[in-house]
Amino acid sequence: MDNTDQSPQDPQPVLQSSPEEALEPRRSVNRQILALALPSLGALVAEPLFTVIDSAMVGHLGTVELAGLGLASTVLQTIVGLFVFLLFSTTTMASQALGAGKVDRAFQSGVHALWLAGSLGIALMLVLTLGAEPILSVLGASEQTLPHATAYLRWSAPGLIGMLIVYAATGTLRGLQNTMTPLIVASLGALFNVGANAFFIYGLRMGVAGSGAGTALTQTLMALWLGFIVISGAHKHSVSWAPSLSGVWGTARQGTPLFLRTIALRLALLANLTVAAHISVTALASHQVVWTVWTFAAFVLDAIAVAAQSLIGYAIGAHDTEGIRPLMRNLLTWALGAGLVLGAVFLVLSPILPYAFGTDPRLHELTTRILLIAGAFMPIAALTYVIEGALFGADKGGSLAVACIISLALYAPMLWAQYGAFSADSSTDAIALSVLWLTYSGGYMGLRALTYAYLTWWSPRAVVPRARPRQ
Repeated sequence: MDNTDQSPQDPQPVLQSSPEEALEPRRSVNRQILALALPSLGALVAEPLFTVIDSAMVGHLGTVELAGLGLASTVLQTIVGLFVFLLFSTTTMASQALGAGKVDRAFQSGVHALWLAGSLGIALMLVLTLGAEPILSVLGASEQTLPHATAYLRWSAPGLIGMLIVYAATGTLRGLQNTMTPLIVASLGALFNVGANAFFIYGLRMGVAGSGAGTALTQTLMALWLGFIVISGAHKHSVSWAPSLSGVWGTARQGTPLFLRTIALRLALLANLTVAAHISVTALASHQVVWTVWTFAAFVLDAIAVAAQSLIGYAIGAHDTEGIRPLMRNLLTWALGAGLVLGAVFLVLSPILPYAFGTDPRLHELTTRILLIAGAFMPIAALTYVIEGALFGADKGGSLAVACIISLALYAPMLWAQYGAFSADSSTDAIALSVLWLTYSGGYMGLRALTYAYLTWWSPRAVVPRARPRQ
């Protein structure tokens, strides 16, 4: 829904709390969750299409070119993933400002985030443009793949400015409970990317470099579109779009804990990959297949988490403490339902999905087994994602960072034990990979769920207020 015209003096609570209004069906809250989650899901799915489009087109140029693209895109995706705090922190600031009825403050936070995103993007562009070759060499690029990887990375680097600005602008709009605009921009951007890449790769015969150029152009145009919407909203509410050092620094400080949280999560995933690679080649391939399916399932959970962040942030900004408890109950119902449905899909499709990823019977057998494990623990993952979204909305970035670091510290010894217990032996790879995924989907996700639940319900500064004792 569009909140940009809402009067700052007339905030609307997320959940009605009076005895009469409490009788209102929960459908109204469910509609709000659905209205935020569905467009968010579309936008989340549209983003990975950039990599898919690049890979599909470059694949026709040759295997070496595709390998170069794969290495360079890994660098770009890692960097973009580390700076996703621009999205999360801005959503929180904007949603809480909206809840407080201060739409101007929501746009002000968006303007600060745009300037921070642009500054970080320029710095990263310079680093990647000047250091592309040594960075890729350190990552193991061969003499054959290095020229192609370097070309893609250098031509893609300017797009980082646009991608980070897209994060900042999208966060602002999500906080204002407008998830439809980012969906439209992401969808049209994916379509434009197809034409742009085809023109640069084949029309101008730029090869791999053309793929990077087309993607960078698309990301820049998306940034201009979304940035213009935020700047226009700021102007409408008499907010200056000039840079403010204190405002930009405040936004950076707000996002630092989320940056640390992302690093902790990335280290856990990297450790998973290391253990899988140690088991066997087939185990590594199976791990990649299951992780790909898990990632796409996570888009559904992320979409509900977006709704949780926006609505909880709004409720806190509006000081609607009585509404937080029933809102969380609704969000958890959605999370558990989505987790059960996704888990069932995993279980039903586990014998079928592996055939889409190759013809190796051993790969099929191993992947089917791991998909069953992943599906069984999908409800825990769903609760983890959505509670984390609520904590984002409550501005608990520092606590989230600590929780993720604690979870990683407890998870790392489990992985280390597995690394030592299972030698590189294909005869035991089924047991080894099963233990790895049991530890990840049950152990690691369970640790995160428990620490998040403590922050949400049981800590001294819990997000959900304790129920008042009945008189």
